[in-house]
Amino acid sequence: MNLDFSPEDAAFREEVRAFIAENYPKDLRAKQDSGEPLGKDDYLAWHKVLAKKGWVAPSWPKEFGGTDWTPTQKYIWSEEQARADTIAVLPFGVSMLAPVIYTFGTEEQKKQFLPGIYNGEVWWCQGYSEPGAGSDLASLKTRAERVKGDDGKEYYIVNGQKTWTTLGQFADWGFFLVKTDPDVKPQAGISFLLIDMKSPGIEVRPIITLEGGHEVNDVFLDNVKVPVENRIFHENQGWTCAKALLAHERSGIAGVARSKRGLERLREMAGTEQSDLGGPLLSDTFFKRKLAELEIDLTALEFTELRTLAGESSGKGPGPESSILKIKGTEIQQRLQELALEAAGHYGAPFLRDLGHNANIGPDYAQGVAGEYFNGRKTSIYGGSNEIQRNIIAKMVLGL
Repeated sequence: MNLDFSPEDAAFREEVRAFIAENYPKDLRAKQDSGEPLGKDDYLAWHKVLAKKGWVAPSWPKEFGGTDWTPTQKYIWSEEQARADTIAVLPFGVSMLAPVIYTFGTEEQKKQFLPGIYNGEVWWCQGYSEPGAGSDLASLKTRAERVKGDDGKEYYIVNGQKTWTTLGQFADWGFFLVKTDPDVKPQAGISFLLIDMKSPGIEVRPIITLEGGHEVNDVFLDNVKVPVENRIFHENQGWTCAKALLAHERSGIAGVARSKRGLERLREMAGTEQSDLGGPLLSDTFFKRKLAELEIDLTALEFTELRTLAGESSGKGPGPESSILKIKGTEIQQRLQELALEAAGHYGAPFLRDLGHNANIGPDYAQGVAGEYFNGRKTSIYGGSNEIQRNIIAKMVLGL
């Protein structure tokens, strides 16, 4: 693997850097800097800028609007966004659902749904986890019964509950796993449905997380009527779609570029904060060792991600290696948050859920570290818990 940038790649990096500097929404930047909660329009602002440029979906096939970038260019793109601290394009439509649609969907479904995902006109949420089915997703209970309507068309009548639905309060549509045949082995009786979130019978209830944010929700479905043509792939074979989607989700969760930026911030913080022995925390032997170990692990993860990107460029989709990215990526994120909280010292201790970032005590870099730490406990659980990912690696990679 050649890690030196070619002149063309170096020019591309400068183009990306200039584009972000000139086009990133100023009001969005102001909200980020002040720690204000972001609303639906804020999340979509950067998405729409990128869609207009043609850069919102680098990994899509070119025929559907992808950039046809090389793995190196994709790497540069993620690095530069992290360096500029842009918000991430939400993955639910662009990175998770779209690959399922253009891989398994009909031509009509591609024409109906892909443009809205690309342009940011339709906000998607994910209906996978249930109160009794998280890592053991195949045991889900949400039921979809196929019936014929008064208009002669066929529908699914969906009943059940989904939980941990991220930003579902903003969603226009959702993609849901439902049980369409309860009498076969669990994975064989699941279908993949696209459901309009404005459908009668859908109720979204907020779940307030540890740091006080409204990020996730419960979604209740009571006799929700869904046209059969909103099913992706074959009935009872939605598990095939689900596995493909989760591989893309787990690859994206790794967040290498943003962890590298987080490591830079941590160094800046540790260079300012004083250790108990005197001098900057960065000179403390024990803290410096933890920082070095973290950087080594992050570098190893970066090479793994680059190998995955190289595989994708040759037509190989993400496979079991996405589980490695998910495990190590989320563990590194949590270790970064723990060290940031340690570096902030007593300035990281005051935290009131109802006040959040408004309780400004101490230097600016200490604001929010406690909230990020609390919120970050979830990363090793969502997208399939890390324990389950280790089982996948043991079976699919090691052959155990």
